[in-house]
Amino acid sequence: MELTILAVPDCPNAPLLRERLAEALARQHAPAVTSHVVTDAEQAERLGMHGSPTLLINGSDPFTEPGQPASLSCRLFRDMDGAVSGAPSVDQLRRALSGG
Repeated sequence: MELTILAVPDCPNAPLLRERLAEALARQHAPAVTSHVVTDAEQAERLGMHGSPTLLINGSDPFTEPGQPASLSCRLFRDMDGAVSGAPSVDQLRRALSGG
């Protein structure tokens, strides 16, 4: 499994995503996580960044909405209860990592 975090410089939510991802991976053999700092719209488009931070699993963003354009903007996520956060919840990450 290939995991990549895409974020703009100094994204305040990238550390939260890394923390939650580490927790989601704690019970399994954790693959390496690659991070890329994205500085312009062309990079965002080419890499598939739909806001900062974006997690790519094997090159795909499991949290994007159909038709959502590439973006350098701050990204927000809703959990199952509708609460807004700067990163997916640990449970959402576990589901995405398991392909569900």
